[in-house]
Amino acid sequence: MTTAVAEYETVIGVEVHAQLLTRSKMFCSCRSDYAHSEANTHVCPICLGMPGVLPVINKHAVEMTIMTGLALNCEIAETAKFDRKNYAYPDLMKGYQISEYDLPICTGGWLEIDLEGETKRIGITRVHLEEDTAKLAHVKAGSGEGYSLIDVNRSGVPLMEIVSEPDIRSAAEARAYLVKLRQVLRYIDASRANMEEGNMRCEPNVSIRPAGSQEFGVKVELKNINSFRHVYDAIRFEEARQREAVLAGGRISQETRGWRDDLGVTVAQRSKEFAHDYRYFPEPDLPELVIGRDWVEEIRRRMPELPDARRQRFQSDYRLSADDSARLTLNRALAEFFEQAVREKGSQNGNAGQDAKTVANWVLGDVSRLLNQHGYEIIDPEVKLTAANLADILRLIEAGAISSTAAKRVLEETFRTGAEPGTIVEGQGLAQITANSEIDEAILRVLSQNSKAVDDYKGGKQEALKFLVGQVMRETWGRADAAVTTDLLRKKLDGQP
Repeated sequence: MTTAVAEYETVIGVEVHAQLLTRSKMFCSCRSDYAHSEANTHVCPICLGMPGVLPVINKHAVEMTIMTGLALNCEIAETAKFDRKNYAYPDLMKGYQISEYDLPICTGGWLEIDLEGETKRIGITRVHLEEDTAKLAHVKAGSGEGYSLIDVNRSGVPLMEIVSEPDIRSAAEARAYLVKLRQVLRYIDASRANMEEGNMRCEPNVSIRPAGSQEFGVKVELKNINSFRHVYDAIRFEEARQREAVLAGGRISQETRGWRDDLGVTVAQRSKEFAHDYRYFPEPDLPELVIGRDWVEEIRRRMPELPDARRQRFQSDYRLSADDSARLTLNRALAEFFEQAVREKGSQNGNAGQDAKTVANWVLGDVSRLLNQHGYEIIDPEVKLTAANLADILRLIEAGAISSTAAKRVLEETFRTGAEPGTIVEGQGLAQITANSEIDEAILRVLSQNSKAVDDYKGGKQEALKFLVGQVMRETWGRADAAVTTDLLRKKLDGQP
């Protein structure tokens, strides 16, 4: 696919479906945590679409949708309603989906993204609530013939649809928007928002138009995308495909296309439906939703601090850099771990903000390294390290009880076992050596084993001193005081008494 020319600009809007973190499904009492369950075990007559059954609205799902709307700066409707969206797919048990059409819960919001040092506001058209469909498993028999199996566990799980305005102009902006949206959804505990697991799905709508034109082109909806990288790649391919087609005198059809990551192309699936094709009408079995202002304000009071606000506060309150603040607030749990460690450290020295930079360095450095190495998030139950543990380790360094090198060993052991740092120091003999005589013995051993480094130092190479200090630290398992060691080494090498 050749590079697109500049006479056309890309216009992108994104529809995102996010499964909500409720205990039960949208209109029945079946458990919604189906991911690791045997097929068709989380089912009842309601989510099986049996005749004569009546749905009941999940209040918690409505509250999560309202909270999402507030987090995305939306207007919250005073009244909303559910509608029947009619279409015939094998994974739709009733032959229709209960969704919202003309009176959604949330409208007219926005989300800001940061890309290459610039901030851009992406409009949010609406946030509405619906039910998920069943899931098809496509199987190929030994004879080569294929067939499909239906797992109804997913049918009826609360699904929130977030529709952006067509304000996105590149694949990079689309990816940044989705990353930021996932961050917000996770901050407010509305959804796991994991594309690889399928609890967050997105369909970019891509079109092109002559640069400077206000008219929208014919849009193509992209499906079967399960990662941010695939979103980026699919949009890049599709905008180039459409430009080449138009420049060759062809026309773009309004259609749905699937992304084939194995081939790196989009492929036609079906012509794109219009709203009237779904024959929407009000759901007769459900009452109109009345959303009182007191209820909205009560939900607003329960909202956690959002990532943008927390990032700005970290910069102002803790005097952290913009980069450190952004990295610490990517994950709500990590941000809370950092703040708790700062408070724990502050309670020991009487100043809660004094050590914020030191704490940030350890959280973003060694703590994050251990989490990534073991594939954990800070909230995973397997993580035994606490914020109080980290504060204790920093206190031991500050008191001169352990060296920074030994502190890393203590951190790793605490991370692995959950043991108290002081207990590890005592049990493994990691207390810092400050006695000159003991350090002198280690220095003599190191000097006798590293004659070349000694000659290099005497020849004027100051880097050799750092190497020798490192060897002493290694000889003492990181227990020697680095400042004392450096001073004693220099005197020894310079022939001072």
